[in-house]
Amino acid sequence: MMNKHVFLDNLTATIGIMISGKLKFFSESIESISFKDHMKSVEISIPKINVEGTYETAARTSAGKLDPAFRVEKWLGYDYPTIIYHHGNNERPFDYRKSAKNTFLNIFIKAHDKFRCNLIVVRSPFHNGSLKAYQMKVARLDNFMAMLSVSAVLNECIIKEIRKKSPAPVLTCGISLGGWITNLHRSIYNSSTAYIPLMAGTFLGELFLESKYRRLTSDLALLNPEKVRQLLNFNTLFDKVTEKNIYPVLALYDQFIVFKTQNNSYREHPVKSIEAGHVTGALSAGYFRKHILRTLRIIQEQEESVEL
Repeated sequence: MMNKHVFLDNLTATIGIMISGKLKFFSESIESISFKDHMKSVEISIPKINVEGTYETAARTSAGKLDPAFRVEKWLGYDYPTIIYHHGNNERPFDYRKSAKNTFLNIFIKAHDKFRCNLIVVRSPFHNGSLKAYQMKVARLDNFMAMLSVSAVLNECIIKEIRKKSPAPVLTCGISLGGWITNLHRSIYNSSTAYIPLMAGTFLGELFLESKYRRLTSDLALLNPEKVRQLLNFNTLFDKVTEKNIYPVLALYDQFIVFKTQNNSYREHPVKSIEAGHVTGALSAGYFRKHILRTLRIIQEQEESVEL
C-alpha cells in the first residue's frame, strides 16, 4: 500500500506536468560548461554587511546577466556565528505572507528568537518573477547550472565579506535546490565552517533521469542520459573534500531526492534520516530547525574546545 509520503510526491509530480506543459527541464538545450567553469565565469560584488535588510545584486555569467540577492534577516554582529540559508525550488524567500512557499520563513523566521546568530538567506536567480518565467529559463541546462553556480558564488562572497571582520563560525545550509547549492559550495570552496544540506545530495543528474522528477524532464535530456550525468553529477568533486564538516538530512520516502541514491553522496559522513517524502519533508520545519540548532551547538562547542 502506498504511504502518504509517496502519494504526495507522486501527486506533486503529476501536477507539475500539468503546469509545465511543453516547458520541461532542458527542453531547449542540454549544452553547458561544467559547474567549475560556470563559477569561474561569475562576477559579483556585494556591499559591506552590517545592517538588516535586502541586498539586490547583479551577476555577470557565461549565461548572461543574472539577478541573485540576499537578505540579512537578523544581524547580531560580527562576534556571532552566521547561518547562510538557500531556499528550495520555486520558493520566494523574501515573501513572508502566510500563503507564501517559503521554508526560510517556516524554519527560521517563525522561531526567530531561538537563533542566537546572524541569519542570511540567499535568493537564487530566476526566483524573483513568475513560475512561467522560471520555467522558460530552465528549459536550457546552462541556465539551470548558472543558477546554482551563481548562488554558490554569492554564498562565497558573503563568507569572504564576513570573515574580513569575524572569525566566528559560518554555516551554509539549504533545502532541496538549496541543499544542492550547499553541497556544490563545499565541493568547490569548502570555506564554511560547516554544511547542512537538507534533502539533497551530489548525484543531481539522477534527480532528472531516475527519480519521479523525470516526468518533468524533457525527452531531449532523457535521450542523452550520460551527457546529463556528466554535467550535473558532482560527486567526484565532493569526494575530494575530506573534512568532516557536513551534517546532511535525507527523507526516507523521498521520490525525488531518492534516499538509496543520494545516501551514496555521504559515504564517509553520518546521515540523519526523517520518515517523510519530499513534500512532507519540506513541511517538517520543526525537525529541520532542531537539526540546524543542534549542528550550531556542535560547531560552537568545537570552537570553544579549540580555544581552550
